[in-house]
Amino acid sequence: MNTSTLETPSINQSVDFMPLLGTDYVELYVGNAKQSAHYYKTAFGFQSLAYAGPETGVRDRVSYVLIQDKIRLVLTSPLNSTHPIAEHHKKHGDGVKVLALWVDDAYYAYEEATKRGGKSYMEPQTLNDEHGEVRLAGIHTYGEVVHIFVERKNYSGIFMPGFVAWKSEYNPKPTGLKYVDHCVGNVGWNQMNPWVKYYEDVLGFRNILSFDDKDISTEYSALMSKVMSNGNGYVKFPINEPAEGKKRSQVEEYLDFYEGEGVQHIAVATNNIIETVTDLKSRGVEFLKIPASYYETVLDRVGEIDEDLKPLSELGILIDRDDEDICCKYFLNPSKIVQPCSSKSYNAKAPKVSAKEISRPCLKRWNWNKRTEGIYKNPDFSILNISYLIFMIEMWSSLMILFSMLLNMKFEKVWYNAHIYCI
Repeated sequence: MNTSTLETPSINQSVDFMPLLGTDYVELYVGNAKQSAHYYKTAFGFQSLAYAGPETGVRDRVSYVLIQDKIRLVLTSPLNSTHPIAEHHKKHGDGVKVLALWVDDAYYAYEEATKRGGKSYMEPQTLNDEHGEVRLAGIHTYGEVVHIFVERKNYSGIFMPGFVAWKSEYNPKPTGLKYVDHCVGNVGWNQMNPWVKYYEDVLGFRNILSFDDKDISTEYSALMSKVMSNGNGYVKFPINEPAEGKKRSQVEEYLDFYEGEGVQHIAVATNNIIETVTDLKSRGVEFLKIPASYYETVLDRVGEIDEDLKPLSELGILIDRDDEDICCKYFLNPSKIVQPCSSKSYNAKAPKVSAKEISRPCLKRWNWNKRTEGIYKNPDFSILNISYLIFMIEMWSSLMILFSMLLNMKFEKVWYNAHIYCI
């Protein structure tokens, strides 16, 4: 997948010229915001917080805000088919649009970012109501994703001006999710390093970990990744790009079906991953199945751990130890639940194992069977197809050639489930 090369100016800067206080909220553009809100409440234990729509004076969209501890999700849908949000959803399906960053001074953050090469998305503006003011400004990042700087030190309202409290009698118990640990972006071929430089120059981030195609690979697929972090470690953005393999990688799969660069997954932290995963599974959340053989040798790789290995293996929780000798446990499905023991930890050895486990279901999907576009191009094509293997053989006789082709002919059933990443 080809994308235009990103250019940013080279600027000498201090280590942390733009301190970030954390992730303020994550906004997803979805087809049905109310229905999506019900799903996140029911399955993940989020609580109703705020609402904006026609009843509050917003005529072109509706937004439902959910909260669980320090995590705020904004789910937004358009109210007409010509709205830009509708075009975004038509192209990408449900996906992340805004990674909002909590700052002490939004105007200053915008000025610093744009003078260092950041492309403006939202000019600085101040929103007011009876509860005070919220100051906002925004810049573009990879794909159609944007960062909005949010300053709310002078605001005491429920979320921000334009929203009202969303009162609901249905608020399932939380599942123990605490905060956004990191957000992973997938970018096109040869675009990882330009975006790494962008985050260094524009936002003052630094590269704290790097993985090449030897670190994150299986027999068939590979990717490369660099983890970017702000100065205090509160905000981490790993950036992935595809790497050459025998078959297409999970990053290529994402780029093809999301139709562009974007947020691959949002990792959320918990203080007790066993309790959280048990609760999530009881609510119907599905997770990757980890083979029992993984746990037969895991302690040889990471050393002794405080927890009992049996419940970890029964739940399929992966285990890692970082360079600071901190045990980090996490569980994978299209999203990630993390139990870090430090704000600095980032599962340094995990991607190799993660890639292997993610590849198992991916290998069953049609688009992993070939690297190039061919008879598998249509994801709705679900009848039997014939794929011929071509062999270089000597011309013994026409009968032997025909016999060889018949022996090596294979039939493949092709299907694709279009539900990609949610949280």
